[in-house]
Amino acid sequence: MARPQPPPWVHAAVLLCLLGLGGAIEIPMDPSIQNELSQPPTITKQSVKDHIVDPRDNILIECEAKGNPAPSFHWTRNSRFFNVAKDPRVSMRRRSGTLVIDFRSGGRPEEYEGEYQCFARNKFGTALSNRIRLQVSKSPLWPKENLDPVVVQEGAPLTLQCNPPPGLPSPVIFWMSSSMEPITQDKRVSQGHNGDLYFSNVMVQDMQTDYSCNARFHFTHTIQQKNPFTLKVLTNHPYNDSSLRNHPDMYSARGVSERTPSFMYPQGTASSQMVLRGMDLLLECIASGVPTPDIAWYKKGGDLPSDKAKFENFNKALRITSVSEEDSGEYFCLASNKMGSIRHTISVRVKAAPYWLDEPKNLILAPGEDGRLVCRANGNPKPTVQWMVNGEPLQSAPPNPNREVAGDTIIFRDTQISSRAVYQCNTSNEHGYLLANAFVSVLDVPPRMMSPRNQLIRVILYNRTRLDCPFFGSPIPTLRWFKNGQGSNLDGGNYHVYENGSLEIKMIRKEDQGIYTCVATNILGKAENQVRLEVKDPTRIFRMPEDQVVKRGTTVQLECRVKHDPSLKLTVSWLKDDQPLYIGNRMKKEDDSLTIFGVAERDQGSYTCVASTELDQDLAKAYLTVLADQTTPTNRLAALPKGRPDRPRDLELTDLAERSVRLTWIPGDDNNSPITDYVVQFEEDQFQPGVWHDHSKFPGSVNSAVLQLSPYVNYQFRVIAVNEVGSSHPSLPSERYRTSGAPPESNPSDVKGEGTRKNNMEITWTPMNATSAFGPNLRYIVKWRRRETRETWNNATVWGSRFVVGQTPVYVPYEIRVQAENDFGKGPEPDTVIGYSGEDYPRAAPTDVKIRVLNSTAISLQWNRVYSDTVQGQLREYRAYYWRESSLLKSLWVSQKRQQAGFPGDRLRGVVSRLFPYSNYKLEMVVVNGRGDGPRSETKEFTTPEGVPSAPRRFRVRQPNLQTINLEWDHPEHPNGILTGYSLRYLPFNGTKLGKQMVENFSPNQTKFTVQRADPVSRYRFTLSARTQVGSGEAVTEESPAAPNEAYTNNQPDIVTQGWFIGLMCAIALLVLILLIVCFIKRSRGGKYPVREKKDVPLGPEDPKEEDGSFDYSDEDNKPLQASQTSLDGTIKQQESDDSLVDYGEGGEGQFNEDGSFIGQYTVKKDKEETEGNESSEATSPVNAIYSLA
Repeated sequence: MARPQPPPWVHAAVLLCLLGLGGAIEIPMDPSIQNELSQPPTITKQSVKDHIVDPRDNILIECEAKGNPAPSFHWTRNSRFFNVAKDPRVSMRRRSGTLVIDFRSGGRPEEYEGEYQCFARNKFGTALSNRIRLQVSKSPLWPKENLDPVVVQEGAPLTLQCNPPPGLPSPVIFWMSSSMEPITQDKRVSQGHNGDLYFSNVMVQDMQTDYSCNARFHFTHTIQQKNPFTLKVLTNHPYNDSSLRNHPDMYSARGVSERTPSFMYPQGTASSQMVLRGMDLLLECIASGVPTPDIAWYKKGGDLPSDKAKFENFNKALRITSVSEEDSGEYFCLASNKMGSIRHTISVRVKAAPYWLDEPKNLILAPGEDGRLVCRANGNPKPTVQWMVNGEPLQSAPPNPNREVAGDTIIFRDTQISSRAVYQCNTSNEHGYLLANAFVSVLDVPPRMMSPRNQLIRVILYNRTRLDCPFFGSPIPTLRWFKNGQGSNLDGGNYHVYENGSLEIKMIRKEDQGIYTCVATNILGKAENQVRLEVKDPTRIFRMPEDQVVKRGTTVQLECRVKHDPSLKLTVSWLKDDQPLYIGNRMKKEDDSLTIFGVAERDQGSYTCVASTELDQDLAKAYLTVLADQTTPTNRLAALPKGRPDRPRDLELTDLAERSVRLTWIPGDDNNSPITDYVVQFEEDQFQPGVWHDHSKFPGSVNSAVLQLSPYVNYQFRVIAVNEVGSSHPSLPSERYRTSGAPPESNPSDVKGEGTRKNNMEITWTPMNATSAFGPNLRYIVKWRRRETRETWNNATVWGSRFVVGQTPVYVPYEIRVQAENDFGKGPEPDTVIGYSGEDYPRAAPTDVKIRVLNSTAISLQWNRVYSDTVQGQLREYRAYYWRESSLLKSLWVSQKRQQAGFPGDRLRGVVSRLFPYSNYKLEMVVVNGRGDGPRSETKEFTTPEGVPSAPRRFRVRQPNLQTINLEWDHPEHPNGILTGYSLRYLPFNGTKLGKQMVENFSPNQTKFTVQRADPVSRYRFTLSARTQVGSGEAVTEESPAAPNEAYTNNQPDIVTQGWFIGLMCAIALLVLILLIVCFIKRSRGGKYPVREKKDVPLGPEDPKEEDGSFDYSDEDNKPLQASQTSLDGTIKQQESDDSLVDYGEGGEGQFNEDGSFIGQYTVKKDKEETEGNESSEATSPVNAIYSLA
């Protein structure tokens, strides 16, 4: 079981327990100790040595310190006491030594320039800050001068001198034309490091512009411009023919004579240069000649350092970053063209300001103890060391018989309470100085325990555990452990006591349960604490799920029965294919099984049962195979049921050797499926007892194998047989075999060094497992040192997998080595890994940020690179923060939420897109490293031009009736400019048939429109967009709703356009026309139709004629028939006629079907059977009526 990470106070206690080995740096962070123990002052924050301030701002000089009691502060200016109370502009922050100089009421910042030093004092000593040189930034104007035109012959070299005014800090120089266009530079024309503009040879096109030198001052953000140079070029070829620029021999084509190279900078054939260690070395060679020379760089007697050397300015400059003493020597640049070559040698000397080899550390001692302060630094020339105590030279301090100064070391013997003080070490040479404070504190503290009392530790049987007992005291207490309040001191055998007082029990047994007491003792007293240890049974799955092969649709049950300590809460969960299993409706999870109902193909896979408590866990895996419906076997063997093999048995170990053993077993039954493989597993009882690991795999045809073993492992083996159905249960374990120990043969992997804070570096690695330890007490020797400093290696011995190096500079490379070691010896020499200490926030912002608007939604950015030493870490990206300040549409509310765009790597340009058109924006840029953002650049403002609008909102189409369609919409959410109107395109459609598209344009205030439908059947598709002066924006499309009786039409061809329907309608129309003609003819021949009354009297030829087709006949006396009545107006009104047109289908019952077919029936009632003659019978059908015309 993995041991939990100890709390932070444990690390603090460990530091204090090592006082006798080198002194602790910090008092423990326990508040009760912090408030009780006295401590001399320590400077925690101060301004940089060269402190340059902006004259427009108030001046802030930082000085923070801690101590107990809290220190008081005072300052010196130019080595004289600075009376803060006498100057109304100067104040000191409360509980701090930070000076604030306020100029809001007037005053000149230059009056406060000078060298300041802060003193933090309490009754135990005085700590000093660095000497802070305060300077006010200056950006002087360019001196007035009249520049005559520069006249030069084409092909000649030329230097345009800049000579910028001296600023603080030095300004950034760049050349532009008077129209503020940058001067194009290449290998022929380029700017030197001194700011001058060099022409290797002048061409006639160079006089097309004027040349102005510009100086940009960092603090004031101002640019000073020199009067421009006017360049006149005398040429033998008066016409500036651009086609000659691409001529293969451009110079001869223009009549320019070719020349061998000569150096414009530096002059002569040799020069020298001095550079300080850790700074950048910049070597520059600029040559003239025709054609333009090429520059190459070399180092005498060796190669250029490829990891640090960079070529700049078209190979005219060589930059070597972070130089060291190895970079001294002679470098030369070679300028060559086809006419010849020339060389310039530069002798480089690397000097060094003082740098620490051993910086003095705070020293905490007990009365009567010895100690030492070491102040060791290096530099070139060798720095001198000066010791001070409480800010005064050590020579003028009162004599102390317990103190001895030996060069860079102060030795303390038999220290007493009166020895408390703060010592300063000042080491300096002509290139700089280092100042360090280190206090000597003498503590007289009886032992005390720093962990909670009566802790309860629960651990699983056979595991390893460690009982911590952090303590504090001065002198350093001795610590002893006892069990159950009796017996002798616990150490040796199954117990091991570490130097920090922790008690390790290598293998927990049942009898180890009990109460353990740790007792810390020194001459001032003793303190004790108790830890109660409870031993719990391990969690084990004793009935594991088995591999199964089932048919689809059946039910399967996977067993998982667990044995665990009853005092621990057990949780059983399931994984499928190593992912958490979702228990759906087809699954049922019980305490000891998982049931799957209606197995499907997707259920196939591996199932893992995980049984866990708060202290440990066990798991077992099985594979479920789902078969489709099986077909009839083709032979008898295929019909035999197949199963997993039985477990192997009778394991035996023979041929015992230091690094190998032979394992033999008897195979079990294969259950009708041949065994394909044997898997040999092992378990060791020291690091992970009870956990089985795969050792090797062998073919199914063998039953004996030689196993290669690692030293110092107590092996136990088991064998698993595998066939195509699945795996057998593991065999019973073999007897144990312990190999002898040996030194490690490998070292930990994945060694890394990364900072977790700005002043530390955490070294981590992947710990070695049981088979790599090769012996007891596996530990790691961690070594580290600053890269390229040639300093001695620091080292520490670690039992875990991490180590933190404290008090490191910000983001510097370290060489790291981690070597394994056990009680038999050390492992091989480890590889060296490069790590980095912690990053701090960047100190500088990108400068000269330029914005160019690309379109209404995008801009391009360009900025200057920040210096690498200001990044203070790994440059992740340049990042732009931008926000929409307002819209140019005054009534439009906008969100001012900040957005960001990152530009990874050391880039100097980028594009920001997805902006809102017609808006005012603000933008700031920062540098981003692994720690976070640096300071923000000057805020830039820009305006995006008008763009196309977004789509109109809430476009609604309503159809109140079949004649009109109403359209309504709202204005776009983002007009992106001034709206000039709306465009509507619409067209009718019926299924796949489309009508003619129509276009309507509306004013910007119109949001409604009514469309008159051309027919009630077709639907309409509408597309609406808004317009600005730039053009139409995003369109929105809607369709008119479908009428209820159009459901069929929408998905079917229009029936009225089908040929068969047109033919049927024509036939029906013709039939109706013929019927009408027949009826008209019969009415005109009314007397010729014989009609028989109900008296069965036959009709004669003299019968009256029928009138108007109503079959209304009169007798001689003009009386109506029995079936008729006379209306009030004297007309004959039919009543209950047996032979009306209704009966022939022309009344209310005659109708057309939906498809237009005639469904009225031309019929005769039953009582008309009395009618005689062929005429009346033929009239019962329209067809007969037609025939009667013949």
